[in-house]
Amino acid sequence: MKPSFRYIKYVVTTLVWIITFLFSQESKLVPIKLELPKPMFIGTPQNLNVKNLQKPLGKPRPAFLAPVGTKNIALGKPIYSSDDFPVIGEIEMITDGDKNAAEGSFVELGPFLQDVTIDLEENYKIFAIVFWHYHKQARVYFDVVVQTADNKDMTKNIHTLFNNDMDNSAGFGVGNDMHYVETSEGKLLDAKGVTGRFVKLYSRGNTNNDLNHYIEVAVYGLPLK
Repeated sequence: MKPSFRYIKYVVTTLVWIITFLFSQESKLVPIKLELPKPMFIGTPQNLNVKNLQKPLGKPRPAFLAPVGTKNIALGKPIYSSDDFPVIGEIEMITDGDKNAAEGSFVELGPFLQDVTIDLEENYKIFAIVFWHYHKQARVYFDVVVQTADNKDMTKNIHTLFNNDMDNSAGFGVGNDMHYVETSEGKLLDAKGVTGRFVKLYSRGNTNNDLNHYIEVAVYGLPLK
């Protein structure tokens, strides 16, 4: 028996309604739920002799808007590092939700170029990445590169979201992004809805020493439909 015209019309109408509803939900933007840690230093840092240094905004960063339902998809997810034996802390602390710069809340990796990789365990649509290196003192970290990809080797569907490497010493090309001073707000990157499963962050020392530090990395996104 062939389906009736009324039945076909009902099915088509229902599908259109569902698609319209889903589209309207994703097109509705709201501030992401980003709880910031307590500031550890106050005032403008002085004597940071760093080229291409971003000027302080002088006021709180505006709220970042993303589709309804966007949340921190990195929380509690597996994380790997180029340094298997951190000087201080455990790698898992970088996705534990603790953004404070107090003792026992940060991870210290060795010198030279180091990286951490978060496995989101499935592909997501990523809208923002926020990360904190170390904000107890005014510091600038060098060769900061942030990438997303579909595989752990970072070869499939790779996107470079940030690169302030001025001389290509990290090997990803000369970056056009500015150096910045670490604060309790962290560094927020607009990922513009790229898709990926792995998020990788690089750095090479800072203005205080040659070591690399991470307090927290948060990735805000939605599952792929």
